[in-house]
Amino acid sequence: MPQLRLKLLEPHRTSLEKCVYCPKLSRAACPVSNVEANETVTPWGKMSMAYFAGRGDVPLDARHADPAWACSACYACRERCDHKNEVATVLTDARAEFFARGLAPEGARRAAERFWAREDGRAGELDPRSGAVAAAAGAVPVLVGCGYVRHAPDVAGDALDATEALIGAPVRPVRACCGLPLLYAGDRPGFEAAARRLAAEVAGAERFVAVDPGCARAVRVEYARAGVSVETPELFVDLARASLDRLQRSASERRVRYHDPCQLGRGLDRYDAPREILARITGRPPEEFIHRREHADCSGGGGLVPATRPASSAAIADGRIAEHRALGGGLLVTHCAQSLRRFRSRGEPAEDLASLVARAVAPR
Repeated sequence: MPQLRLKLLEPHRTSLEKCVYCPKLSRAACPVSNVEANETVTPWGKMSMAYFAGRGDVPLDARHADPAWACSACYACRERCDHKNEVATVLTDARAEFFARGLAPEGARRAAERFWAREDGRAGELDPRSGAVAAAAGAVPVLVGCGYVRHAPDVAGDALDATEALIGAPVRPVRACCGLPLLYAGDRPGFEAAARRLAAEVAGAERFVAVDPGCARAVRVEYARAGVSVETPELFVDLARASLDRLQRSASERRVRYHDPCQLGRGLDRYDAPREILARITGRPPEEFIHRREHADCSGGGGLVPATRPASSAAIADGRIAEHRALGGGLLVTHCAQSLRRFRSRGEPAEDLASLVARAVAPR
């Protein structure tokens, strides 16, 4: 059988063929195709287009490349698939092939172009706390996540304070970005460069903590695929779960509903920890969405969809907010910078789990 002309897709040939010849059993799982009502951007359609492009059955042009970016990397279709096909991973590699040929959509190109300019100007952004503790010798590096630093500095500060309290040692924010926007844009060389930069910064550290689950999964999973070796980071939620006895109950009686972030849940298999933390802080299990845990619905914030398909991203977030309100509302809590940004940008009051932990954790 001839090799696919998009070489990064060759290892995924079996997954692609299973999707192409599938009767579309996972079509209802995709948040993008659900709001766009477009067969081309169902999991079947996106994988078929990538396969046809790889075989040379369709032209290699921007129109046929575009569906690869209609994926929020939520992994929901994988959970509906009998074969557990990693559609998001295949489409990430398809993006890299198309990006290298100048076929990426404008939103992806802009995201890649902005990345290094922002990265080089980040020094003053990274430690929103007052004081000089971040410069302490031997401080534990904490990968807060650029999404928190830029769009939710309140949460970034809370995450640093909470991490320091949980581990009982000084912490410092990691200055390098994990590079996830470059990965989703399709700029594979740029992503690998960002990964090497972060790996060099945390090299030699005895501990390394990651707060944002998208960044954590990038370091834990995508760096290995890029050939970059790095210390495996501890997860903030794991630290908080291990210290439940130190979390003080909130005096607030406000009901709390938990939104499962795709990267934390399906991406890192963390479903119980955030619920146990919220139950400890509030005194009762959190309220739930109709679909939860492995089948939770996406917020529309991942996969660079807000940049490449902003209307679709907004519609997905609006759907989650409408469901939240229809179920009785309350405080919407998530643990993902992109999900938090989506909810807040659509006008819904929302908080991050890191902030609740920061307010609840008792000093040692």
